[in-house]
Amino acid sequence: MVVSAHPLASKAGADVMRKGGNAVDAAIATQLALAVVHPSAGNIGGGGFMVIRQKDGSLNTLDYREKAPSAATSTMYLNEQGDVIPGLSESGQLSAGIPGTVAGLVESHARYGKLSWKELVQPAIDLALYGFLLTQKEANGLNYIQEDLKKYNSILPQFLINEKWEAGDSIRYIDLGHALERIRDRGLAGFYEGKTADDIVAEMQRGNGLITHEDLKNYKPVWRAPIVASYKEYKIISMPPPSSGGIALAQLMRSVENYPIKDWGHNNTKTVHLMVEAERRAYADRSVYLGDPDFYDVPVQQLTDKKYIDDRMNTFDAKTATPSKAIREGVFILKESDQTTHLSIVDSEGNAVSITTTLNDSYGSKVVVAGSGFILNDEMDDFSVKPGVPNMYGAVGGEANKIEAAKRMLSSMTPTIVEKNGKLFMVVGTPGGTTIITSVFQTILNVVEFKMTMQEAVSAKRFHSQWLPDEVFPENGTMDSVTIKKLESMGHTLQFRGEIGRVDAILVTPDGKLEGGADPRGDDAAAGF
Repeated sequence: MVVSAHPLASKAGADVMRKGGNAVDAAIATQLALAVVHPSAGNIGGGGFMVIRQKDGSLNTLDYREKAPSAATSTMYLNEQGDVIPGLSESGQLSAGIPGTVAGLVESHARYGKLSWKELVQPAIDLALYGFLLTQKEANGLNYIQEDLKKYNSILPQFLINEKWEAGDSIRYIDLGHALERIRDRGLAGFYEGKTADDIVAEMQRGNGLITHEDLKNYKPVWRAPIVASYKEYKIISMPPPSSGGIALAQLMRSVENYPIKDWGHNNTKTVHLMVEAERRAYADRSVYLGDPDFYDVPVQQLTDKKYIDDRMNTFDAKTATPSKAIREGVFILKESDQTTHLSIVDSEGNAVSITTTLNDSYGSKVVVAGSGFILNDEMDDFSVKPGVPNMYGAVGGEANKIEAAKRMLSSMTPTIVEKNGKLFMVVGTPGGTTIITSVFQTILNVVEFKMTMQEAVSAKRFHSQWLPDEVFPENGTMDSVTIKKLESMGHTLQFRGEIGRVDAILVTPDGKLEGGADPRGDDAAAGF
């Protein structure tokens, strides 16, 4: 089964497994198809994280997060007074980090792939060159960015410009199709060298961007040990830094483990209050301690230590909200030596892959690489552009996540695999900026505590909090008026909002079958056989 953000991408992955490919093969085909049919987040101009659990239980993660260009500096988005220049890290060529997606896919295929590389790239090429029909949501997205496309592109991407895109319109991405052909035929060199690399560098030069030929050739993905935590009889396997997701998820699961939330009920006042208080503490730690482990000594062992997490919850008051200003990062006893897309895959042998990949904001930097037809990320905004100043998602960071040349920026992406009693149980993840962590947290609890089906758990209303700002953000319709009044009387400030995340997940049922949960908030679809 494949569950992804678009039915055509899920079909591409499922078709690969029908031909004998494994979960990693399907993941590659699905990701490349998403680069065509879901351009707001699917990409070859961004980066991502992959969590792998093989049928024998062995685990691995691949970090193909974008990196800062070699010419990047900690003051590159500040004016002469040292203040952040609004928008500079969010749009345009200067906001782009070195893309890692293609390198990650090539690397994962080299280690785990079963089918030929060309077989995995071809479905995306066909979608790009022969075209496909837009969904209503994709049409809406393209309509929304029309002015930004004109503002941030020195060479106008005419194939995306339209007075009004509508559902059912046919669209083709010819330049992207040819860029994918170069990747098909030359692998790594088809993107990081030759015409595509020339097109990226030319784009940088036209728009004061920083990525050079040397930056592209030097990019390498990194295999890392996963974050592994326990919750009752479950094992939680997730992404390590430079993702903050795995550590924060481990902290959140432990923080609520000893409370009877099953008895309290889903989105009950007590349940919401407890989860929000746990989130305040986890995000406070995130703001100080997490960054690229190749540049900063991230205290992974301490942050995931059960006693440390329990101590963090000692100040939890069951009746009153703790003001965020009263919460700081934790103190260790010992020193230790928003637009994104997710796909979940399980193959016929029981291999599982959980991948979250991103351009950062919806349609990334809004810059389309002329001649190669793909959108570049605006991932530089995920650094702490200035310590203490929030990014576009309101996340606050410090020295651990400051901008440095060739450094990977901190992420909230939380691709996760769950085991139950040693066996594969769930594959889960979502887009959504800093809401990713809390959405994965809630989806897991929806199944293991509130006994929802996978689809029910994915569809259920969600809420989010992240320490700063000192507010709780429920989706519209999440709580009844009685619950709202109780939470407000406890000191919580609620700001209702639209949809949070687009969770795509797979549950292994007791009889060994696979149940897909495709988020109704998007065009997401499960494809299985």
